[in-house]
Amino acid sequence: MTRPRKPEDPLRWPVPCARCRQHHKTVARWPDGGICGYCYQQAKRTKGTCACGHQGVLPGLIDEQPACRQCSGVRLNVDCEACGAEDELHSGGRCWSCVLATVVDDVLTNPSTGAIATNLIPLATALKSMKRANSGITWIQQKHVTAFLRNLAVAPTITHEVFDELPDSRTREYVRGLLIEHGVLPRRDELRTRYESWSAQALDRVNNHEDRDIIRRYIRWHHLRRMNQMDEVSRGTFLRAKQQVTVAIDLLNWLADHGTSLDGLTQAHLDLWQAEGPTTRRIAEHFLKWAIKAKAVPAGLTILSHRRGTSAKLDKTGQDEALSRVLNANEQIEARDQAAAILVLVFGQQAERIAQLTWEDVTVTEELVTVQLGSINIALPNPLDEPWRELAENPTHGLTAAHPNSNWVFTGHFPGKHINPGHLTQRLTRIFSTRAARLGTLHELTKLAPVAIIAETLGYSPTTIERHATDSAAAYAQYIATRVHAKRVSVPQS
Repeated sequence: MTRPRKPEDPLRWPVPCARCRQHHKTVARWPDGGICGYCYQQAKRTKGTCACGHQGVLPGLIDEQPACRQCSGVRLNVDCEACGAEDELHSGGRCWSCVLATVVDDVLTNPSTGAIATNLIPLATALKSMKRANSGITWIQQKHVTAFLRNLAVAPTITHEVFDELPDSRTREYVRGLLIEHGVLPRRDELRTRYESWSAQALDRVNNHEDRDIIRRYIRWHHLRRMNQMDEVSRGTFLRAKQQVTVAIDLLNWLADHGTSLDGLTQAHLDLWQAEGPTTRRIAEHFLKWAIKAKAVPAGLTILSHRRGTSAKLDKTGQDEALSRVLNANEQIEARDQAAAILVLVFGQQAERIAQLTWEDVTVTEELVTVQLGSINIALPNPLDEPWRELAENPTHGLTAAHPNSNWVFTGHFPGKHINPGHLTQRLTRIFSTRAARLGTLHELTKLAPVAIIAETLGYSPTTIERHATDSAAAYAQYIATRVHAKRVSVPQS
């Protein structure tokens, strides 16, 4: 990433840079004039094919087009003494890639054997081949990362179980992800594993021993059983399971504080517990239904259910204004944020589903850009297609070792993973409320087309779209139209 420029200083540097025309310190004099430090750095990193056919660094300019050193007359040392390639040099006459290779060998070599362990060679190869070598050096040379990799180099075995025994940290999970992505460790359902670890710790928050056994059964026979039936646990399932167990523990601890247990639970207890706390206590409805079915509480007890349709919706005017800000951001909003925002504002998509899009769901041709959200490819007219074209033309997944062959449209921080939906929501929240925008869009769409078509096109369940259609009176409008049509047909022709 290009470093931000300091404000120019015409008084201190009266002669502007020959390239950017801004007043910064001149660090080189080339045939086209004095060059500032910012343009000098950019020139060293400009690669391509010169008009003469030379491939490599193109630091010069001829008729505003990048040119090689020989054609432009620019004197610049970009010849790596180690590999011989033309590239920006780091130190000792070596390019960043060669320095990165030395750094990787240093941290992953086992001192007792003088070599890198066989099972770590794929990781070493991936790190050395990073296109953005400067990022690799910066990451590895952090003290905690260096220490972690050195310990990994001398580990007798490398398994998920060995990693699980290490202190929990972002570095541990990032390195685990790299090892999975490059075939050192097998893939596993991380959210299910995280839930198992979280739930084991959650049991410590239960005050009563008998209640702890109830929660253990609830976790094992309700949530974990459902997760074990899934090919892969979704983020939504993971978060809902945590929330439902948390509220269940809250209820049992409250009962214990009031001198009763679950088998002594009455409707009066439930009513008082709900009245005293936030509306999130209604989530205990899920635990109560399970407890009744498991015969842990008397039948007939109820909790006031969560009311749907009460969330705020962004009206049509607000949606149009938000979309205008997104499309006219003038590079102030990244292309991937623009692309995601369009799917929320125009098609009412959830962040979790947007994050899971792959390039198999997106088709970009010279004439058309389409995105498959449900069972149908939706064409994006101009200017809605522009952010998607930019994403396709400038992929970033191959720059580091984290996403060498990723097919995700929105790659995430952790290796091989798509962007975290929560992080995506936070990014978009700087522009508009994603929940209000999504609900407002669905509200408006149900006025324009039948429920079944919208559900199939956008990938929602018909029940969900029907609820929004009812909220917007679309279903009622269709009913009136049908009645009017029926009356016209029934009138006898004279």
